[in-house]
Amino acid sequence: MKAPRLLTAVAAALGLTVAACGERPISTFSIVSGSENRTLEPIVQEFCKTETVACSFEYMGSLDIGMAVADNRGSFDAVWPANSFWIEMFDRDKRVRDLTSVMHSPVILGVRESKARELGWVGRDVSSKDIEEAVQRKQLTYLASSATQSNSGANAYLLMLSAALGHPDVITQADLDRPDVREKVGTLLAAISRTAGSSAWVADLYLKGVNQGVQYDAMWNYEAILAETNQTLKQRGHELLYAIYPSDGVGLANSPLGFVERGRGPQAEAFFSKLQKYLLSDDVQKRLVESYRRPAVGEAKDAKPDPSWNYDPTLPLKLLKMPEPAVVRTALDLYQDGLRRPSLTVYCLDFSREMAGQGEQSLRKAMNFILSRDQSAPLLVQHAPKDQIVIIPFDAEARPAARGSGSPADQARLLDFVMKQQTGGDSDFYACAERGLAEVTQTPNSLAYLPAIIVLTNGKSDDRLQDFLTRWRASHRDIPIFGITFQNADTTQIAQLAEATRGAVFDGTKSLTEAFRTVRGYN
Repeated sequence: MKAPRLLTAVAAALGLTVAACGERPISTFSIVSGSENRTLEPIVQEFCKTETVACSFEYMGSLDIGMAVADNRGSFDAVWPANSFWIEMFDRDKRVRDLTSVMHSPVILGVRESKARELGWVGRDVSSKDIEEAVQRKQLTYLASSATQSNSGANAYLLMLSAALGHPDVITQADLDRPDVREKVGTLLAAISRTAGSSAWVADLYLKGVNQGVQYDAMWNYEAILAETNQTLKQRGHELLYAIYPSDGVGLANSPLGFVERGRGPQAEAFFSKLQKYLLSDDVQKRLVESYRRPAVGEAKDAKPDPSWNYDPTLPLKLLKMPEPAVVRTALDLYQDGLRRPSLTVYCLDFSREMAGQGEQSLRKAMNFILSRDQSAPLLVQHAPKDQIVIIPFDAEARPAARGSGSPADQARLLDFVMKQQTGGDSDFYACAERGLAEVTQTPNSLAYLPAIIVLTNGKSDDRLQDFLTRWRASHRDIPIFGITFQNADTTQIAQLAEATRGAVFDGTKSLTEAFRTVRGYN
């Protein structure tokens, strides 16, 4: 009897080891990340390769990452947003563990060098007040990502709020109720000439403008993305962006990596811990500094400043202290509901015979989401009362349009208009885009709005791209076309139109509602 007892004791003593050895190591690991980390993916993949683990990346805006965690959506094992406050704001169930900063990057203003010289900003400190005065004199506009969809946009917006308040130690709920603050911030936000749902896309937009002969004045973005953009500009022989570090405060992305528990066992968490340790190692931190990021701890001592565009990662910065998550949420609601530059959005909706059945149902559901505040506001994509909305159904030709503001009553009326449409006929999205272009240019005081034409297509049109672009160029306006594709759509055709107008195409085959929600971050 002693032998079995001895074996039992030995088994008990070795139980943890046996169990650990018996568990199969993970073969895959997925990370959802902010777009600003796209150029760093190879560093992570090198580690994954040595561990024989297939790592996959999905890129989302910071709000999307927070909402995915809150709603327990997605099958990712780790989150890598631009800032920890997006997780703190939405992770009610505390699903994310070991959230730790792996690097830093301030959000600053990159100004076209000739514009910076024109403003007298080269070689001297520039404050938020200087930026505000340039905007008031109508000498400066800029690109920025949406404050409600992207961390860099949120940081730029919170800096504007802080500047309007005289840079308090921290922004409070009471501060957001001050009318004078709202007026000052509204002036700064009105200078945004184009917006987008991600920081990387803003940089791409700037480069597309340069390639097409369009000179944007500036863009709010991460120091690292400005550096990468200038690398491209230098290679192409174009004018660089001059870095403006507002002397009275900047927002900082702390780029945290966190583990998401989804029942994959201790091996997944062990791999994550090893990956996090790898990213925080001295060798990788040095590589991150070489990639224009600042280290997670300490200063970027090995970084090399570049006076040609005022890049100086060794420069001590006065940092904006992030408000409490509840205050941030209130500030973002305030931005979406009235402080941002109002949008003028044309929705070209395909009601051709190709949309009959499932397509028609999905379209109605998506527009019910867009035009219903109780559905769109929780995701911070609601239309505001100052917005202008145009609905143009189309098949082989553009049908009569309906127009209204973003008021609840007008949105309800527009939704009723959509619900009464019937499918039939062929599909010609060019006919609708042309009508949409006319609707934008004929809108009274149209320059006060951020315009966009959103084209949902489920087919192929006769190729009239050049005819449309002739009209588009004649408008002398920056009016992007954003395509949403469904089922049988000719993605190449709509992509050519979007590319030529500095827009983008979104895939609506899985969810039209999600595609419409995403495109709202670009307008």
